[in-house]
Amino acid sequence: MKPTVFVHTNDRQMVGAIVSAHSLRRNARDPDAFDVRIIRQEDYPFFRAREGQSFLRAGGTRVWHNDDLQSFTPLRFMPPELMGYEGRAVVIDPDVFAVGDIGELLARDMQGKAMMCRARPGHNRRAEYLASSVMLLDCAKLRHWRCEEQFGEMFAMQRDYELWISLESEPRENIGLFEEQWNHFDRLEPETKLIHNTKRRTQPWKTGLPVDFTIRDRMIGGVLPTRWIYTADALLRGEPAGGLYRRHPDPRQEAFFYGLVRECLDQGLLTEAFLREEMRRNHIRHDSLELVERAGGGAIAA
Repeated sequence: MKPTVFVHTNDRQMVGAIVSAHSLRRNARDPDAFDVRIIRQEDYPFFRAREGQSFLRAGGTRVWHNDDLQSFTPLRFMPPELMGYEGRAVVIDPDVFAVGDIGELLARDMQGKAMMCRARPGHNRRAEYLASSVMLLDCAKLRHWRCEEQFGEMFAMQRDYELWISLESEPRENIGLFEEQWNHFDRLEPETKLIHNTKRRTQPWKTGLPVDFTIRDRMIGGVLPTRWIYTADALLRGEPAGGLYRRHPDPRQEAFFYGLVRECLDQGLLTEAFLREEMRRNHIRHDSLELVERAGGGAIAA
């Protein structure tokens, strides 16, 4: 079986997933050396079966909603099973796009580790938060990853989503670290290999749309949860209670994304009719076709 890059997504982020898959092949020196596969949350019935149920997250309970922007994230743990627990895989979020050659990561010396990712010190108030949004996997060493079963454990209050997604359930000695440019958070620089538009509120294809992700409650100064503050700010601006997506502060990243969209249209990977439907469903911003025209030919270089 060829090494495979899995882009996991739901329908809300399908345009991003298609663009991501294109970018992986486009920027690889040998695109035939690996496969790219998009896996959809909607294709797995065990997600639908949990709609509206409570699950364990960060020591408390939340309610599972399949239409949340990030309902696909448990699929990060599906690739080893799909690979028959053999070979190598990379799994990435649908808002991750190749600037460099993913083949370099697939060929990486893992030094006996079961997986590799990047650290994100200080995120979610953790000294060493591990970002599972991009992972290199040695599937033979991950036979204990059983996505459906372990997803179910969240609803039995036996598995904490927060600890699962940040890899705190894994023995630390099994995890290696790669350089931050393989998961560059909202940074497009000469050394960037994979750019990750991880700040949901400024994803370039969402600008101006109503926010459709769950805002986590955090206390600020021991007083109010952040969700209340976001709601008050949105209402003062005359926006929906959840607020609106903002413009990305780096216009080059917007141009980079829509240059890739233009290429997908030119190659028949996307159609204008599909983009119009995604705009109608508020999955992508309503001026997307104008931005595609403005992008001209080809994605810009970093």
